[in-house]
Amino acid sequence: MSKLNVDQKTIMLLFSDKKSDFLIPDYQRPYAWEEEQCQTLWDDIFSFAIPDNNYENFNDNEEYFLGSIVTYKNENDKMEIIDGQQRLTTLMLLLRAFYVKFGKMQDENSKKTREMISQCIWKTNAFGIADVNKLKINSEVATDNDKEEFLEILKNGEVKKEQKSNYAKNFRFFQEKIDQFLSEYPAYFAYLPARILGNCILLPIDAESQDTALRIFSTLNDRGLPLSDADIFKAQFYKFYGEKGEKDSFIVQWKELEEICGEIFYPTTGTPMDELFTRYMYYERAKRDIKSSTTEALRKFYERDKYSLLKRADTFNNLKILANFWQDVSNQNSERFSDKILRKLFTLNYAPNGMWNYFVSVYFMHNKDSNEKLDDNKFENFLTKIIAFIWTYAIVNPGVNALRTPVFAEMLNIVNGKSVEFAGYKFDFNNTKNAFEHYVFSNGRPITKSMLTWWAFTNNEQSLPSAETIFEIEHIFARKRQENHKTLKNEKNLESLGNKALLEKRINIRASDYRFSDKIKYYQGFTNSKGQLKKGTQIKELVKLSEGNIDFTEENIENRNRQIIDNFISFLNENNLIK
Repeated sequence: MSKLNVDQKTIMLLFSDKKSDFLIPDYQRPYAWEEEQCQTLWDDIFSFAIPDNNYENFNDNEEYFLGSIVTYKNENDKMEIIDGQQRLTTLMLLLRAFYVKFGKMQDENSKKTREMISQCIWKTNAFGIADVNKLKINSEVATDNDKEEFLEILKNGEVKKEQKSNYAKNFRFFQEKIDQFLSEYPAYFAYLPARILGNCILLPIDAESQDTALRIFSTLNDRGLPLSDADIFKAQFYKFYGEKGEKDSFIVQWKELEEICGEIFYPTTGTPMDELFTRYMYYERAKRDIKSSTTEALRKFYERDKYSLLKRADTFNNLKILANFWQDVSNQNSERFSDKILRKLFTLNYAPNGMWNYFVSVYFMHNKDSNEKLDDNKFENFLTKIIAFIWTYAIVNPGVNALRTPVFAEMLNIVNGKSVEFAGYKFDFNNTKNAFEHYVFSNGRPITKSMLTWWAFTNNEQSLPSAETIFEIEHIFARKRQENHKTLKNEKNLESLGNKALLEKRINIRASDYRFSDKIKYYQGFTNSKGQLKKGTQIKELVKLSEGNIDFTEENIENRNRQIIDNFISFLNENNLIK
């Protein structure tokens, strides 16, 4: 069981403790507090310490809780801050601003308060005298270009006019607040900092390891952003490139990578950078011949052998290459991909689950050439086969966890130079057809939109929509029509594939409850009474249906449903996925 040291302490007791040697580690995020947060802190502390603007109303036994500080003692005996960095940094700036103001005051209260503050900011000798050359806090934040400014402010108590960092702005803010307080309440000026030091409480939680501290942080923190796995990985890279004298270049490249990932990845859990590391992890897993369908946690995978994978020169470069590939997928880059590839990738964007992203990442990383390109025909064959397999597996063996076993086996085949065949997982013709025919393709099931997207692109005339286009599921025979007129004898036909198609959201809003004859103009496009052209749908099948029919009947639904399912079974057969 992990050991924890938890003991509520005043700011004075915590900061002045000789063991308190704080380090903001390189994987932390830059200092982000602005005037709004500082104003809130000041207002809260002031109203506590000087109740009703009268220092005599203060109860010496009262305490004000400022939050927790989660740390662990690293190998250099530094208290590495996992949670509380923003709060701790701001309190240091506040105390330093008070220290400056007390500089020329000679009354006993002021001198004593100044001495107390000095013991919180600087390390002290055996007699409790502060050594102004040794701060009690240091920052190694890799992506914080202003961290040296913070340390200089603490050392010198000065900010220059040209300094615009949050450290400088917040220090000036506190100086202004202190000047205002001194002018309004000169007689009891020293009471405010004394009560901040003696009655404002922090809860330091000292964990025995970084992992324990991070787990505590994730549990406690329900407001800020917890450190992501990628933040931890960034620190390892930073150390690696720092030793090579390339840390500045790394920081620039890391920020560029964060920007790319932020634009293209939208994970349901974790950060966009975590998603990139996850996609790359599957490639490294396959290379290590890991067959298990149970994937370990992202951080656990990369921290193997003391993060050895992150201490290799090729790893960061591979991550950049992989991110660029997915950026081109997201942007539908026609210079990298042919139209037939872009059509397959568009279809996969509507896959019933996200496993294809990892599958394609492994394929790309292994098969890319020296120019980071793929053989067009081979890539098309691969994408076609995984569409057929993943779509079918979602119906005959639903659940992303079930899909892991066959896909992980094929990932190993990829890195071993073998073709993707799904040899041990082919489908029985009769069972598969029966499963499709009896499957309920409700709108809430992802496979429904997957099937409709695949079907739309079986039409060779179907153009490639932009990735930003939002498609919804259209009931060609409207549900409202069935509610009102009960025309369909078999109500199940209403929710069958034969009655559904992709349709742009902008059109679906208008066309949803109309009879087929009323929908025709929305499918084809029309000019409204104001002379405005309303574009029709990009889905070629709907346009063709609207041009050749004045109604869409139950017979049409059943015929189209058979057509879709029969074509998909043939598609499976063409890809050698039927036993």
